[in-house]
Amino acid sequence: MFILNLNFKDLPKFLTHPTLKSNTGVMYLVLLVCLFLLLCFAMSRKSSCKVYLIDFVCYKPPASQKSSKEFIVKQATQHGYFKQELLDFMKNFLERCGVGDSAYLAEPYLEQTYKPLMKDARREVEMAIFGSLDMLLKKTGVKTDSIGILIVNCCVYNTAPCLSSMIVNRYKFREDIITYNLTGMGCSAGLRATGLAKQLLQVHHNSYALIVSTEGITENYYRGKDRSKILCNCLFRVGGAAILLSNRISDHNNSKYEFLHVIHSNTSRSDRFYNSIVREEDDAGFLGININRDLLAAAIATIRPNIITVGHLILPITEKVSYQINYIIRKLIPSLNLQQYIPNFNSTVDHFLPHVGGKPVLDDLQQTLSLSDEVMEASRTTLYRFGNTSSSSIWYELAYVEAKGRVKEGDMVWQIAFGSGFKCSSVIWRAMKTVDLGDESNPWTDEIAEFPVYVNCEPVPYEFAPSK
Repeated sequence: MFILNLNFKDLPKFLTHPTLKSNTGVMYLVLLVCLFLLLCFAMSRKSSCKVYLIDFVCYKPPASQKSSKEFIVKQATQHGYFKQELLDFMKNFLERCGVGDSAYLAEPYLEQTYKPLMKDARREVEMAIFGSLDMLLKKTGVKTDSIGILIVNCCVYNTAPCLSSMIVNRYKFREDIITYNLTGMGCSAGLRATGLAKQLLQVHHNSYALIVSTEGITENYYRGKDRSKILCNCLFRVGGAAILLSNRISDHNNSKYEFLHVIHSNTSRSDRFYNSIVREEDDAGFLGININRDLLAAAIATIRPNIITVGHLILPITEKVSYQINYIIRKLIPSLNLQQYIPNFNSTVDHFLPHVGGKPVLDDLQQTLSLSDEVMEASRTTLYRFGNTSSSSIWYELAYVEAKGRVKEGDMVWQIAFGSGFKCSSVIWRAMKTVDLGDESNPWTDEIAEFPVYVNCEPVPYEFAPSK
């Protein structure tokens, strides 16, 4: 009773109490002080405000930029940079990489000669950024002077003034807008930017955050002889997305999703994984992005801890206990050769949307996590229709499941993206409402009945150089 009734006036009396002459008394004092500090901390903490995704828009380039696999090889032949051996390799890879015949190339690739200028590269990103932003602002009705945070991510294309300044100038955002321009962060940058936006919205209350994810491929066509660098010529396509987040209570009823969790993992400390994707010059001085045979190992090693953390956050207790019991038995009695228990995320997650990457990565991810073809449908179909648009790919996937009419109120959506570094990011959303069909701004709307398309092809041969 003495301890329970203690206050600051009684503290001198308590400190001279006989019980403190023993170790037990000291322990009680330390415990009391700790509990008091924890209570003060808990009472002083402000609850985190909720963050909502009001809406997003994905850019759909003009039909004139659609490029079939046959056309890509034809253009590569006409440009004259590659010998027949490399052209055969490119044709073989294109047939197996999972990209279809309707994805979009940058305009300079379509010309008889490939001689891109800086203005061509700028035009590509302006078309993607302004095309998606114009539709998003019109769709949501949010005024530019209401947006307090702007985050733009684009990996290999850099310009001065930066892309965030270009957007501020075009749309005349207010002078005190907080802007960030993320570069060199690879295909996971879109979700990294989303996580950053959430953190900023926890500090800047009653505000909107605008995220723009894109990539510029105009100046990044590899013209050398290294097979590992030619892969990007085959995989990457034009695309972009604009996303609007809010922490305003008034947006609770008109938002599509509630932001639940963001999880980041990074294995850059490993030289092997760090060098699995590197932009560098070849022996002849041609610049390109090198992808080597360590890519799959880097992807799985970086994704695994990310998924484990996601599991701790969202899986039901039964799945967590089953996983722990399986883990303990395998460690204590290895002679049983018990297979690793893979938690059933389907019990919690309604839509799993991994970054499209390329067919080999998706194949390995599906096998490692024992995922069904239905679960992987959005990723594979996005890869087929739009190719790898880098950080914006995961938004084309979400647009796909929306266009299919599969997003219902209360559904949990899991986006996961991974890329150079090596890095992985996950974002978990909860659908605030059932998404209506027939959205004209959805890039899939006018052709959704044609999908999914299942492509059976042989595995991609990994004949690339090892990491340095």
